[in-house]
Amino acid sequence: MAHNEAVDVVLVGAGIMSATLAVLLKELDPAIKLEVVELMDSGAAESSNPWNNAGTGHAGLCELNYTPQAADGTVDIKKAVHINTQFEVSKQFWSYLTKKGTFGSCKSFISPVPHLSFVQGDSGVSFLKERFKVLSKHHAFADMEYTEDKAKMADWMPLMMPGRPADEVVAATRVMNGTDVNFGALTNQLLKHLTSAPDAQVKYCKRVTGLKRNNGGWTVSIKDVNSGNTRDVDAKFVFLGAGGAALPLLQASGIEESKGFGGFPISGQWLRCDNPEVVKHHQAKVYSQAAVGSPPMSVPHLDTRVVDGSKSLLFGPYAGFTTKFLKHGSFMDLPMSVRAGNIGPMLAVAKNNMDLTKYLVSEVMQSMEQRLESLRRFYPEAKAEDWRLEVAGQRVQIIKKDPKKGGVLQFGTELVAAKDGSLAALLGASPGASVTVSIMLELIEKCFPGKASGEWAAKLAEIFPAREKVLETDAALYRKINAHNNVALELVEASNETESYA
Repeated sequence: MAHNEAVDVVLVGAGIMSATLAVLLKELDPAIKLEVVELMDSGAAESSNPWNNAGTGHAGLCELNYTPQAADGTVDIKKAVHINTQFEVSKQFWSYLTKKGTFGSCKSFISPVPHLSFVQGDSGVSFLKERFKVLSKHHAFADMEYTEDKAKMADWMPLMMPGRPADEVVAATRVMNGTDVNFGALTNQLLKHLTSAPDAQVKYCKRVTGLKRNNGGWTVSIKDVNSGNTRDVDAKFVFLGAGGAALPLLQASGIEESKGFGGFPISGQWLRCDNPEVVKHHQAKVYSQAAVGSPPMSVPHLDTRVVDGSKSLLFGPYAGFTTKFLKHGSFMDLPMSVRAGNIGPMLAVAKNNMDLTKYLVSEVMQSMEQRLESLRRFYPEAKAEDWRLEVAGQRVQIIKKDPKKGGVLQFGTELVAAKDGSLAALLGASPGASVTVSIMLELIEKCFPGKASGEWAAKLAEIFPAREKVLETDAALYRKINAHNNVALELVEASNETESYA
């Protein structure tokens, strides 16, 4: 009887999540045998692509929805601090790889870009002032500047200030040490690095058609989309990191932990400008507040993007709706994901989120002129001929059971793992790519607990001298790690004062 091919790990999807996990596992155990399986003909073809991905260098510096304001006016900074330290953990991993010398240039995927928050109106200004007061006391945000001075804002955001009413009430904060990350370039650099090692393969144009438990793990059925040939691979561990396609694959696994999960697909669109005369006047990521009643993913921002050495501006996002779970997916993705175990939560979410449905319909129906109107609230002198519509990637927001509401729609990411640690899936969206490394470390600790605290512990400590919890509380260590990462990633020039933590 013919035996199936056998590997230690199969990773489904060649995006930033699988690429990061595969490289991490190979660093921890060079003898590990793994295979990445990708439906498209290249890596980073869906959400990790820079034109599909809304989150580029999220570090809590400017995203106002990470610092919610309570009814009494107090601003909660916990999420912003946590995301900031998670991003610092990502930078530790990239610094480690860059120092190895075989990984390639960090300049191809990370660039210094200031992060700004911009608000309009009295309530916006009072919120931003309170946010600045609380955040700037924390060591991770000590360099933040605040201003209501329009001349200073014109210096910070030269594109955004001309053409505004003289009596308009506005304010801004700025952090100079923000970044822009091209996660598409990073993903492909990780995959190239991975395949230079023995026993590590990335196979494109392959669809996973079946997942079946076997004695030591899982049998993964894989179909070649060009030839139609299928093969079975036995794996001790399977990671479903296929973006929107992770949910149907998780359901196909039949693990108990998958029960009750549903998905709500939301598409996105951007206005994009490549005119160098316009682009040169805006070297920043500027985030503002979502309109009253709009969901968190609608926070408007005008972003500098650096892709393959060229700078562009993106403004948005404008939400949309389709039943596809992937940009290159099928309109049957949503209906085919309905199960007896998740129909209750999905109906509850539909009933409790009529305002979201209404919002999405109104966004889809917008004309180009209406989209430009939104842009002109940011950039009053924007000209229609400088901007074109760009379709973004699909995001599948998580629907899960809730004892009180029946079901809730969750804006975030969730790691779902089998009890025995043999399979894990990543569901959800923002802040996504920027905190990939932290999520994959959580996966390693959940699915490989014995190794993480045993034979892999020393290597983990070498790659990650300080994890999130310590970085949140130890100001001196945070500054030391941050300074080291910024030099290693060529975000700042090295100075004699920069300490090494090696």
